[in-house]
Amino acid sequence: MSISTHVLDTSIGRPAGAVAVRLQRNDGGAWIEISRAVTNEEGRVTALLPAKMTSWPGNYRLTFDIAAYFQRRAAESFYREVTIDFVIKDDAHYHVPLLVSPHGYTTYRGS
Repeated sequence: MSISTHVLDTSIGRPAGAVAVRLQRNDGGAWIEISRAVTNEEGRVTALLPAKMTSWPGNYRLTFDIAAYFQRRAAESFYREVTIDFVIKDDAHYHVPLLVSPHGYTTYRGS
């Protein structure tokens, strides 16, 4: 199993670099942090799971620090963070992109 993400700033039509991302897994009702990363210049984090982590089906959460990103761009943002909860059921690759602007966002399961 692997998890990756890609953040695109739709307000400027470019990747959102230097966005802090946190991955968590729900364990018995508590959210446990698995890893932290920062998007590269292309807005990507290619590997959010540690190499030693085994495949675990379950509920996962990605949290993006959007406020800090827009602050660096001197743009006012309605959102402080964007959180995406999703379910992993098998040992596949999960790509979870985020399209964001100062006043809106959307996501989908990518490939």
